[in-house]
Amino acid sequence: MALQQAVETAVPDRRRPERGFDGAALRADFPILAEPARNGQRLVYLDSAASSQKPRSVIDALSDAYEHHYANVHRGIYQLSEDATERFEEARRRVARFIGAPSEREVVFVRNATEAINLVAFAWGRANVRAGDLIVSTEMEHHANLVPWQQLAAETGATLEYVHLTDDGRLDRDDLARLLARGPKLLAFAHVSNALGTINPVVEITRQAHAAGALVLLDAAQSVPHMPVSVGELGVDFAVLSGHKMLGPSGIGALWGRRELLDAMPPFMTGGNMIRRVTLEGTEWNEVPWKFEAGTPAIAEAMALTAAIDYLEALGMDRVRAHERSLFEAGWAALSSLEGVQLLGPADPDLHAGVISFVIDGIHPHDVATVLDSEGIAVRAGHHCAQPVMLRYDIPATTRASFYVYNAPDDVDRLTDAIRAAQRLFAG
Repeated sequence: MALQQAVETAVPDRRRPERGFDGAALRADFPILAEPARNGQRLVYLDSAASSQKPRSVIDALSDAYEHHYANVHRGIYQLSEDATERFEEARRRVARFIGAPSEREVVFVRNATEAINLVAFAWGRANVRAGDLIVSTEMEHHANLVPWQQLAAETGATLEYVHLTDDGRLDRDDLARLLARGPKLLAFAHVSNALGTINPVVEITRQAHAAGALVLLDAAQSVPHMPVSVGELGVDFAVLSGHKMLGPSGIGALWGRRELLDAMPPFMTGGNMIRRVTLEGTEWNEVPWKFEAGTPAIAEAMALTAAIDYLEALGMDRVRAHERSLFEAGWAALSSLEGVQLLGPADPDLHAGVISFVIDGIHPHDVATVLDSEGIAVRAGHHCAQPVMLRYDIPATTRASFYVYNAPDDVDRLTDAIRAAQRLFAG
């Protein structure tokens, strides 16, 4: 009922730009948000960039999978296994449709975006990158889009270099052009920075990279849950996502890759399910995507991911983006008005997702998060698995507030009041 109410209040007015919806109305769909914080206040959850909360429909879908539809997939010829297999493969089809993939055969299920990037670094990288080759990433990346390429470069003798950041948290396009002029094999970068909230111009950057002869891997973990994403329209070669950031369960994510690239790549792991034929003399691999899905997969989690996609599609990803943009604008304006608060990332809402990273003069971000927790507000404090970003701006950490569909303007008010409380506490 809450979802229906929220969607009904967001019927677009054709005379106006796309509008959001009533985030407060959606809270009833999320059981954990009905539980009070430890101080008895309503929980304000502002850490969705780390992991999102789950609506009742997803929780029920996970339970239903285990209660009524669970069996191993792609193995049994009995009805229950065939039912589980169909539901598992339907999840693959739904992910493909949700991200605008040309074919569900290009969607590989993994545990999370981190595993997906490692898969590409291992399977594509070790088959294609040689000593002296150049790999390019950026200073704004999550560690999961840095460390695998560092390891690949160390093992192959390739060179890894990084696109620098501007003072306002954008990629330095001149520096990008300089590196692309050297003909890299791969450009790996984030659609949205988890530490800064910066939205990168993927289409433009991808065209530049392709013109330079590079393939493009897009970390879409922070974009797929929050805005319309079509891998076909973006033109990238690989894209990765995590289910737990898009209202789905943990332990399920996806790699999308162009079919010809996946076909040419050797498997990431070996074992059951990813084989066609095994003899004592050798093995023939299965077709994609199953070639990359060794062992028993996250069966129930895939079924629950379908429910998460249902929920987001009912809201409409255009409206999800509009909703979060409005919260960002309100939050940026409110925090900008506070003396002693430094905000990171671009101020332009067209270039900034629903993430606000900030530093308060004289208060360590961990202390800020502790005070906010005492006020019933959950935020992230630390380097956000993006230590090079912290080094770039010469700060140890930031406090990060990240919005999602269940947040509303009253959450911005609570956040602002709690920051004031933290400043008063440490001023004394």
